[in-house]
Amino acid sequence: MSNVPAELSYTAEHEWISRPDGDGLVTVGITDHAQDALGDVVYVDLPEVGSQHESGESFGEVESTKSVSDLYMPVTGEIVAVNDSLADSPEILNSDPYGDGWLVKIRPSDAGSLGGLLDAQGYESEIA
Repeated sequence: MSNVPAELSYTAEHEWISRPDGDGLVTVGITDHAQDALGDVVYVDLPEVGSQHESGESFGEVESTKSVSDLYMPVTGEIVAVNDSLADSPEILNSDPYGDGWLVKIRPSDAGSLGGLLDAQGYESEIA
């Protein structure tokens, strides 16, 4: 059974999203289920800080020994930070997908758009 932390929100595309922090930012990563399905991650392509993306649009890729998978924006907004450590150590996505393996921080253009995400129970149903 995959690890699905209850305090996070999820997409059907296997991204996790933190609740907004004090600055209104959300952190996004891939789920434990996704990293397990991908296998050994060898490369991560992330967007530029300052770029704007629409909800549902691809914002990067994760490449593993098995396949290449697109990353999808869970909300419309601006990329305000990217996890630069993944450039040198993409395997962090396998070892710590909910911690050091975070992908980007986003400033949502509409905080209300977070309401359409899955909770942990809903995501567990998706991957069951």
